[in-house]
Amino acid sequence: MGRTTRLVAAWAAAALLAVTLPAAGAAAAEPTARIDLRVLVVDDGGPSVAAIRNELDTAGTPYTRLDLGDTGRPRVDAAFLADTVGGGPRAKFQGVVLPNDNPFGAGSAEMAALADYEKRFSIRQVDAYTYARPAVGLNTGYAGSLDGQTAQVTTAGASGPFGYLRKNVPFENNDNGVPESYGYLATPLDKQAEGATYTSYVDAPVPGGSQRGSLVGQYTHDGRSELVITFVYNHYQSQFRLLSRGIVEWLTQGVHLGAARNYFALHVDDVFGSDDRWDSVLNCTPGDIDCPPGSPENDPIRMTAADAQHAKQWEKDHGLTLDLAFNGGGSEAHKEAHAGTDPLAQQLIADQGSFRWINHTYNHPFMGCVQDTSTVPWKCATDAQGRIRWYSRADITAQINDNRGWAARQGLALDKDELVTGEHSGLRTLPQQQDDNPELAPALTQTQVAWLGSDTSREHEQRQVGPSLTVPRYPMNVFYNAGKAAEQVDEYNWLYTRKADGGSGVCENSSTTTCLREPLSRTTGFADYIVPLESRIAMSHVLANDPRPHFIHQSNLAEERIGYQPVEKLLTDYRTLFADNTPLVNLRMRDIGGELRKRAAWTAAVQSGKVTAFRVGAAIAVSAPAGMEVSATLPSGTVQVRGTGRVAFGTSYAGLRSGWAAPDTGQNTVVLVLPADGPTTSRPLSGKATRVQNPAAALVVPQGVSHRVPYGPGDTVRR
Repeated sequence: MGRTTRLVAAWAAAALLAVTLPAAGAAAAEPTARIDLRVLVVDDGGPSVAAIRNELDTAGTPYTRLDLGDTGRPRVDAAFLADTVGGGPRAKFQGVVLPNDNPFGAGSAEMAALADYEKRFSIRQVDAYTYARPAVGLNTGYAGSLDGQTAQVTTAGASGPFGYLRKNVPFENNDNGVPESYGYLATPLDKQAEGATYTSYVDAPVPGGSQRGSLVGQYTHDGRSELVITFVYNHYQSQFRLLSRGIVEWLTQGVHLGAARNYFALHVDDVFGSDDRWDSVLNCTPGDIDCPPGSPENDPIRMTAADAQHAKQWEKDHGLTLDLAFNGGGSEAHKEAHAGTDPLAQQLIADQGSFRWINHTYNHPFMGCVQDTSTVPWKCATDAQGRIRWYSRADITAQINDNRGWAARQGLALDKDELVTGEHSGLRTLPQQQDDNPELAPALTQTQVAWLGSDTSREHEQRQVGPSLTVPRYPMNVFYNAGKAAEQVDEYNWLYTRKADGGSGVCENSSTTTCLREPLSRTTGFADYIVPLESRIAMSHVLANDPRPHFIHQSNLAEERIGYQPVEKLLTDYRTLFADNTPLVNLRMRDIGGELRKRAAWTAAVQSGKVTAFRVGAAIAVSAPAGMEVSATLPSGTVQVRGTGRVAFGTSYAGLRSGWAAPDTGQNTVVLVLPADGPTTSRPLSGKATRVQNPAAALVVPQGVSHRVPYGPGDTVRR
């Protein structure tokens, strides 16, 4: 038999040691259906289906996309949806996403085939966006704007798919002049069709009345279940992001490949160094390259020992560990100017265990091309032959090692495989520097750096640089050259207002920057505008299953400590939205890099059709390229079969278990067994739910029968 079949059979044989088989002569069970762990997405090109696809993509959950706009697409019929494997029935999809409750039209043979399939195998259906009416168990109700509404998870929703939310689901209202959300608020029919029920999971007040109308609910009828969603959304909107996890968990009944968590990490750059200060008269930063040479410098911004003490207490109060990217040379420079003392360094080193530490080079030089600052903006300097002059390999190596040496002399514990260069220099910096400094990769090899910080505004994806993988970081728009709110607002106004309003006018000629309608108030603009905006942007990353860290600068923790404010709002908002079983995940840099690396490999394997998985009863088999870790989300109590034993799968999050499972050495198949009280979606031909007494043994596939998904690489079905 084939390699995959042999491996599954081997796992099954091992599992026999721990499973009691039926007594001899017992009646044979009806064949139990195999359910392939793949979602069918019927796509009409609308934003709601696109949002659910995005959720599946970011989690790494396999799906097949059926494009309704493709005239050559296959028809949905019994053969498209199911077949027979090894003498038993196979459902090719574990769940179905439709753009509405019936995108094929009244009396459609395709919808009839889909309904029969869902009933036969107990497959669930999500109606991505449909209007309220009796056909989905609802009265017609209110239709209109939902901007600024606060929906709530019902008791049924909290005990069901949305138990990871605390209660409130606020709908965005970011611009009072622009409609952002539309939907229907309707009550369930007083008299449902025979055997039908409607259970509301998320509702909101119906305008002009005292009733509450459903926005998300389960309509069970005719032996099948639909999740009815009656508001339109896109994947950027926070109301969808809050509910997206529950939509997928309901669809898959908490059993699917891929995983999602809410991540947040905050890096603080330039620690021990000082940062130049913005000049509100010159509208530039003296001492930095955006000001003409010779501009008189303002007092630099640097944390104090009191700021360090505050940082430690802030971490304790807010439950978040800060990652401090430090420059040891900054401390030595301070000592030279202050009689050999540096109270800031003394305080932070005394409290070093409260923080995580990242090498930020000794003196924070620009380590890309040599900068010619005779013009603004700067350009790369060249030699007599016109070749770019580069910061040298020896100097890069010295900057890395000198900072390590300084840390060792202070007794500062440091993870040596992490590095953030000053301004992410050495990496390509557009438009001036088109390529990486060719001396960077050899220096990283020499110093054994594994994880290298990069800037998401330049490069969003992880990439290889010599021996290192980048860890893209989100810059928070709290400027490095601002220690006070008034300085931040003044620079913000300069960058984001029109020339007619006293700004630079850069926003008027930008395709990516929107001009402010009017300049912000220097006294209230930071708290009233910048803090909510930056918090909302950071929250969008948190809700998008994105582990990439955010970064600010030590200047933002000094003086008025303005850097804390958007983060505090983020943390406060998060805790009002999510239940205790769904905490923020706060990883250090190398763990973030490792997560991104595993995801990239997993996503590539899924999208190329190299990952296949199916379930028979309580047992699941996942096959992937040899040695690859498998990503999944499964009920609590799920175990992985390893050798002759079993180990708990994943870690607890949002009421389920999720994470990575590694196959045994040299193997490419992971076998998982659901708990005895887990969901029973596999059915025998009689339609009665069943459990096999030896779940792993049920995974054995006869010789010559393919495990592969019904359609090949790519997520769009075409002939």
